[in-house]
Amino acid sequence: MTKTHCPYCALQCGMEIGPGLAISPRTDIPANASGALCQKGWTAGELLTNGERLTAPLLHGEPVEWDVALDYVAERLAAIRAEHGPDGVAVFGGGGLTNEKAYQLGKFARVALGTSQIDYNGRFCMSSAAAASIRAFGMDRGMPFPITDLAEADVVLLAGGNVAETMPPFVRHLSGPRVIVIDPRRTQTAKLAWLHLQPTPGTDLALALGMLHLAIADELVDEAYVAERTTGFEEVRTALASWWPERVERITGVPVYRMRQAVRALAAAGNAYILTGRGAEQHAKGTDTVTAFINLALALGLPGRHGSGYGCVTGQGNGQGGREHGQKADQLPGYRKIDDPAAREHVAGVWGVRPEDLPGPGRSAYELLDALGTPGGPRALLLFGSNPVISAPAAEHVAERIASLDLLVTCDFVMSETAALADVVFPVTQWAEESGTMTNLEGRVLLRRQAVAPPEGVRSDLDVIAGLAERLGHRFDTEPVTIFDELRRASKDGLADYSGITYERITAEKGVFWPCPEPGHPGTPRPFLDSFATPDGRARFVPVQHRPAAEETDEDYPVHLSTGRVLAHYQSGAQTRRIAPLVQAAPEPYVELHPDLAEQLDISPGDVVRVSSRRGEAKAVARISDAIRRDTVFMPFHWEGANRLTNPALDPTSKMPEFKVCAVRVERDS
Repeated sequence: MTKTHCPYCALQCGMEIGPGLAISPRTDIPANASGALCQKGWTAGELLTNGERLTAPLLHGEPVEWDVALDYVAERLAAIRAEHGPDGVAVFGGGGLTNEKAYQLGKFARVALGTSQIDYNGRFCMSSAAAASIRAFGMDRGMPFPITDLAEADVVLLAGGNVAETMPPFVRHLSGPRVIVIDPRRTQTAKLAWLHLQPTPGTDLALALGMLHLAIADELVDEAYVAERTTGFEEVRTALASWWPERVERITGVPVYRMRQAVRALAAAGNAYILTGRGAEQHAKGTDTVTAFINLALALGLPGRHGSGYGCVTGQGNGQGGREHGQKADQLPGYRKIDDPAAREHVAGVWGVRPEDLPGPGRSAYELLDALGTPGGPRALLLFGSNPVISAPAAEHVAERIASLDLLVTCDFVMSETAALADVVFPVTQWAEESGTMTNLEGRVLLRRQAVAPPEGVRSDLDVIAGLAERLGHRFDTEPVTIFDELRRASKDGLADYSGITYERITAEKGVFWPCPEPGHPGTPRPFLDSFATPDGRARFVPVQHRPAAEETDEDYPVHLSTGRVLAHYQSGAQTRRIAPLVQAAPEPYVELHPDLAEQLDISPGDVVRVSSRRGEAKAVARISDAIRRDTVFMPFHWEGANRLTNPALDPTSKMPEFKVCAVRVERDS
């Protein structure tokens, strides 16, 4: 039996792999200590034996030897860099890559390629919550407390998260507190809640402002906490003057009495948490929305107190670690800013290069994809662990930009929709065929262990990076533990300091929380108990104002579209749509709409429905449900279609696209 972790979401549930790839849950990992796994976890072994796996590099669709493919890519990269400069080559990573891969990818881009053009699909997931946490607390660690703390709370508010479907074992930590859910749909999580607030899509920010207005008006603010541990409250109090509850009710559709019920429950609780998920964050105002919920949490005295706080429910398996060590456009390892001279000097010293030779910040994820093949944009793209033809907003446009490249190289285990467009596809190892660390939604660094040998002809992403680097005149390691030791040195004294963490400690302690600045340090499960990571140690209130969605409904597009996940599938579906039990559970995409809207449009259950936006159209079968608002339809994004419709309008701070709301027209397909 090999002890490891699930290949999917940020819970990183503990599991064991036995003979015949038999999966069983571990009971020593807090995320699923009760022995729980979701359907995706139980069937994870089938990923490794999938009949569609690639086992040889493909060059223009034909199998070739590894050296042939690596030589071809290196020669093309050299030619493109010579003609267009280093930024003529771009790198796009993923939130499912191990810390070692994310670190090595950032180093490869900056040192071997010399390009500033690197970002990753985690920009589409946690970036707004990260930006809001940094400006409020000075540091982003998704949930700055162990997940087991939630069970001890009296009340937990979850804004825009559907954990019952996206990470089911999470729900076991919510069996004790009264749960308040904010979601336009009555999701499986909302059905479990004590109180469900059902706002119009795109109005979460107004709702958070109205709730804080009520907290102030009803004298529920923890004035002693605000005075001792925060700054900026008076500016926020002044900015809230116009957000009286009745105005917020008109904007959001949430009755004032329900807002007041939620606020009073949070204020009366001995211990309470406010959590945000993608529903509140994937907006062109997502950073401000999360900031408004953090302001509410600060006013009630929750963050930095044992048993209470604010947290972001991170989605991707390594969504936390993936954004800490260098595959984001503006960051270096240790959560350092790439334009910070001290950070550049430290990391350059570890890498053995001159600080001035490191490139500066590059384009964010969607901006990078939008620039592909354009004058002044990248002409080549190296893609690791992502499938943007399905997962990016305005996906049809993104596919056109990818098709315009001079060179597309992907690392994948199957022929995903994006890999199908590639000049070169490298077949790479999967979760149980390699070792490496992941950082889960709590900031707990965990160790995945190799349990089985990969198929003949399959290599690690680390081998691909090293093979290309060697051909470009650089030496890169391929052993995960060696790379992790270098990552430890590169992260030292950064916000995300891993320097005291080792594979041995992770094994002995079932995971170690960062920051962990030296070998004898116990790790930091609750980093804000004594002070926040700001210069004065105080959390910052930040005034924000609600604004409408980037695209409002009108006569031509009169309905809101919201997108999200379903229980059986994960991300772009490249993995789960190839596992028979999961396909049987959720075989096809659908459009969920309210009975009143269905009657108005003459749509019956099972009809094929055409959904159109200003960017494209998609077809799917109709599901009629009173769990959704009358003015809204929902589509899951695991299949091709939903993201043809979504709006690439970007948050000005986080560069998060507005996935969660756009205007559409819905029709029965003739």
